[in-house]
Amino acid sequence: MSTTSVVILNYNGRKFLEQFLPTVIQHSNNHEVIIADNCSTDNSITFLKQEYPNIRMIQIPDNKGYSAGYNYALQQVKSDYYVLLNSDIEVSANWIAPIIELMDQDENIAAAQPKIRSYHNRDQFEYAGAAGGFIDTLGYPFCRGRIFNTVENDNGQYDDEKTIFWATGACLFIRASIFHELKGFDDDFFAHMEEIDLCWKIQNRGYRVVYSPKSTVYHVGGGTLQKSNPKKTYLNFRNGLSLIFKNYSNTDLMLKFPFRILLDWLAAFQILFTSPNDFLAVVHAHWDFIKLLPSNIKKRTSFRKKKATHMLPQVFKKSIVLEYFIKKRKIFSNINF
Repeated sequence: MSTTSVVILNYNGRKFLEQFLPTVIQHSNNHEVIIADNCSTDNSITFLKQEYPNIRMIQIPDNKGYSAGYNYALQQVKSDYYVLLNSDIEVSANWIAPIIELMDQDENIAAAQPKIRSYHNRDQFEYAGAAGGFIDTLGYPFCRGRIFNTVENDNGQYDDEKTIFWATGACLFIRASIFHELKGFDDDFFAHMEEIDLCWKIQNRGYRVVYSPKSTVYHVGGGTLQKSNPKKTYLNFRNGLSLIFKNYSNTDLMLKFPFRILLDWLAAFQILFTSPNDFLAVVHAHWDFIKLLPSNIKKRTSFRKKKATHMLPQVFKKSIVLEYFIKKRKIFSNINF
């Protein structure tokens, strides 16, 4: 029988642990629950030792972010499956079994996610994952149920099991063997888009990523980094460039990467007068991407067996930016995927 460990990466999330950890333990059906603490300063560790003395804790010596934090912690976890769970998520009854059963039945499924609904608007999908992630031809991510800032209500329209391009890091089910085979997340990402990068590598190795509607969780969102924080803008823009630079085929890199750079700068100048701090975050992101080029070039050569982006399954062959902002197609079912 396969084994599963639920691993919650915590950074100054005591309030979420108080709120959501009891339900995680209750509904995890005796699967191991582990707290990996990213060097919190809000007495999370004291709280856990007092209230949950029997729960396993992995104390990370410094705040390594999502990517390196999980890489550090999962080296110490021996299970067949990992469930990487944000601390700001409320799980529901029987949230683990349907996805593990699905993965047990198909060894080609390397990663999966449940349905992600909003904790505060419970009939609505949540921004980070919704009903499964996709990217367009220029590497912009979006979801069934969420394109840019338009989030749909869940009316059962995405209640089908689906092969997707990326599974959200907010609640990521992944085979431990494949996670370690691919050397986990890219430490340089720190946070944001590292799960898309890993899922891209998974597909280049011939494995599948899936969404299952038989499991539902509720995500607060922005528990560690608020959407309005310029650091989030910085990470999204910098990591978005690293994502496609590392994973594009040589042909895609030459033909499409310049257009992506152009669109990024158009977006930056659009927000210059409304949010100058975000504009500066974009400038900083592009500069730091340039500094990461030597490292990213080496990472490209370590995964040379690449298909052209348009040959990968679940890639939208058009520009989601054009569809959304110019053609005003803001719902997944309207973009003619």
